[in-house]
Amino acid sequence: MGNVIALVLLGILALVVGGCVCVVWAERGGPRWTRVVAATTLGAGELLRRSGKNRRRGLDQSADDGD
Repeated sequence: MGNVIALVLLGILALVVGGCVCVVWAERGGPRWTRVVAATTLGAGELLRRSGKNRRRGLDQSADDGD
């Protein structure tokens, strides 16, 4: 079971690193597929950032309700 989790985490890490490489490469005028991967990576990052903000905002509201 531990090996499966490690493989999944390594796969996620490889996707993140690959996405970051594509963002840099696309900025320097890489091929079209790098621009597609870069846009997908940046979009996923924005979604994660927004979900984190919403989660924190919900925690702040629940703390205010306790008073």
